[in-house]
Amino acid sequence: MADREWRSRDGRFHRVLGFVKTSTMRGDKEGVSIAHCSALKIGALAHLPIATSLLMAYSGAADLTASRALFDEIPDKDVITWNAMITSLADNQCSGQALDLFVEMMEGGSGFESTTLLIVSSIFTRTNQFIQGRIIHSLSMKSGMLSDNSLCNALINMYAKCGDLSSSESIFAGVSCRDDIAWNSILSGCLHNSNPKRCLHYFRERALSDKMGDSISLSSAISAAASLGELSCGSTLHGLAIKIGYNKSPRISVANSLIAFYFQCGHIEDAKAIFRGAMTLHDVISWNTMIDGYASNGMIVEAFDLLHEMQLTVSIQPDSVTLLTLISVCADAMLLTEGKTLHGSIIHRGMGLDPRVMNSLMDMYMRCGAVRKAEILFDSTAERDLISWNTMISGYSQNGLSEKAQSLFKEMLLWCSGCSVPTLLAILPSCNSPEYLRFGESIHCLQLKLGFSHQVFALNSVMYMYVVNGDIRAAWKLLTTHSFHEDLTCWNTFIAGCSKSGFFWEALEAFNRMRDKHNVSFDSITIVNVLSACGNLELFLEGRLIHGLALKTPIGSDTRVCNALITMYGRCTDIASARLVFSAISNSNLCSWNCLISALCQNRAAKEAVELFGHLGFEYDEITVVNILSACTQLGIMRLGTQIHSRVFRLGFHENSFISAALVDMYSNCGRLDVALQVFRNSPEHSIAAWNSMISAHGHHGDGMKALKLFEKMCESGIRATKTTFVSLLSACTHAGLVKEGLWYYEHMEDKYGVEPVTEHHLCVVDMLGRSGKLFEAYELIKKMKTQPKPGIWGALLSSCNYHGNIEIGREVAELLFELEPENSGYYIALSNMYTAAGEWIDAVKLRKLIQEKGLRKPIGYSLVEIG
Repeated sequence: MADREWRSRDGRFHRVLGFVKTSTMRGDKEGVSIAHCSALKIGALAHLPIATSLLMAYSGAADLTASRALFDEIPDKDVITWNAMITSLADNQCSGQALDLFVEMMEGGSGFESTTLLIVSSIFTRTNQFIQGRIIHSLSMKSGMLSDNSLCNALINMYAKCGDLSSSESIFAGVSCRDDIAWNSILSGCLHNSNPKRCLHYFRERALSDKMGDSISLSSAISAAASLGELSCGSTLHGLAIKIGYNKSPRISVANSLIAFYFQCGHIEDAKAIFRGAMTLHDVISWNTMIDGYASNGMIVEAFDLLHEMQLTVSIQPDSVTLLTLISVCADAMLLTEGKTLHGSIIHRGMGLDPRVMNSLMDMYMRCGAVRKAEILFDSTAERDLISWNTMISGYSQNGLSEKAQSLFKEMLLWCSGCSVPTLLAILPSCNSPEYLRFGESIHCLQLKLGFSHQVFALNSVMYMYVVNGDIRAAWKLLTTHSFHEDLTCWNTFIAGCSKSGFFWEALEAFNRMRDKHNVSFDSITIVNVLSACGNLELFLEGRLIHGLALKTPIGSDTRVCNALITMYGRCTDIASARLVFSAISNSNLCSWNCLISALCQNRAAKEAVELFGHLGFEYDEITVVNILSACTQLGIMRLGTQIHSRVFRLGFHENSFISAALVDMYSNCGRLDVALQVFRNSPEHSIAAWNSMISAHGHHGDGMKALKLFEKMCESGIRATKTTFVSLLSACTHAGLVKEGLWYYEHMEDKYGVEPVTEHHLCVVDMLGRSGKLFEAYELIKKMKTQPKPGIWGALLSSCNYHGNIEIGREVAELLFELEPENSGYYIALSNMYTAAGEWIDAVKLRKLIQEKGLRKPIGYSLVEIG
């Protein structure tokens, strides 16, 4: 500009300007102040190049106060001065002040140029302000500045980063002379908008124009090929990278992209070959990419070995990204010891002030169950951001500490002004029982108040909360009254919630309603949950229909669906179909084997379960151990059970409460109550399953009083009794003849212990009364039941009538059972035996003939003895 030109002839001005530039390059804040004084002394502040340079120098030294004061002192500011000050504010994260200054510049009539609009559009890109960015675009068109390629490149980038790829492509299409920045902006924009196909399209278009892309273009194309899993395309790009020499320092990003590409495609050896052989230079990103690649492919040991090797490298040391990657691995694999080691390394390297690292450590400790260590970190963090609060709230919820999660959420609302969707997703799982329903409703109100009602994830979490708490009506209303109810994830959330919370009929009804929607199709998650509902309800026909529906689509071959089918058929007592599904699985996993072993055990095919276990092609887990111990219990094979017990110690499963309960069952059923007691006492944590097993064990061995004392001890320890607990307790009273005690517990189950009596409890009490000869009391108890008694309850009474020879009640009960289960031969034989014992031979013969006419046969009983 003319005003800047004439004053620049003064030699002193040149010297001051040079001094300012030198101080800026060195980052010498004191030198900048000296240059400022020199400019004042010779009256050079009116010289705009010197004033602008001083502005930028103060900005580089992060002294915005001095920069703004100097800006206000400049008498005749031109557009370059305004641009410099706006840039200074933007570079120092003061975007709001920068935009205010832009508005002031426009209102003051100072004018603007394409560079001004470029700077402002960059601010909108960084702050993701799409509407304001469109205004800048309109201003560019109105002022005729779109001929500036730099401004067009900025607008391409702005639209892409704000999620409007089509507008970004429109501007790109209008650029006549495209430079590297334009191509790189559109390529990275396609990747940012999850459109790798378009990214490769533009890369091919550039290659066809005989213009070799730079390292950024090639890296973007390789990343796109990785996203698509296009191995052949990536290999071609690898060849192009070799041609341009990607192993040189300026192109090291290409090599890093290739490493990530091969890891993502599962070609680990190729990734190692690039890192170890082709690359002559490595930067910290190279090491991080390798570590992340190993971790993503489950090679945890290799990832930590590489970290150790990296630490031995003098030139490059781990940064926060390295440690964040490995902390995440420790959290996923629950490696608490390794996580503590990384924590020590973070403290040693002085990274403890990085909020991202602290939040990641808190998450790792929470997911590893070390709640107290996460609390210490949280309390010691001076500046907590929203992620810190969300991490702690989510951790409490995941560890079953609902009250702590809700208390911390209330505290967060007092200290932290913001509340995001992740915050709601973190607190809602704490509302996992009816006692927290009101709190969950208040969270729902807060969601509506904050305007998150149209966020699908928030909506699904609230819906799931209502289902878990038993308020199906509220969940259904949410599903059907929002526009998102057409989304498959919402339907899956409702169906899965119902299936997991015991509302099986509601899950099936929702599935039928979903199928009526023409624009919503089921997926594997839907089928798995619907099959679970069919299995729990023992709806064999409906389960087969779902199986047929799955086979009509590719979902039928999905391993998860096949595993659910095995479980469903097992619960519906169709072992043959379960075996067929298992044999048809192309990629069976450990879960597949566990499902079939469990199905066999549930259907008393324990011998087959043991044989299948012998052919297991995977390293078994805790679920396998529980299932095979159940088979050992059924068969009385203590030798195999003892071997499994030894293996449990070797694998470190002995602290699992379910395995301890299964071992107690196995040893007690095999006659070794002493060993069962030893296992129970040595268990680090007594779960309700372990208590139930021990109570049942004492009952089976005829020591009812010890079973009662154990029950009282369990209640004193703070563990709430369940339905299974009372089955074990009442069964113990039955075997020990403790009728008075058994009746007292039966009568006070609901009012004192909060357990509603079900069929199993009624059966135990009827059996208890029948064994003690109180047949009339048992008969009256059955008649007074609120619900229709199941055949098994009448069968228990019939067995007692047979034992005590009460033919009057026995005949009446038998006639009733003949109507309920006409194909059960046991009832006919029991009544026939009563007739024979009472000397009523004519009736006995008639009944035997009826059995022959119906073709009924009693299952053959057998005993098992372990030999050798």
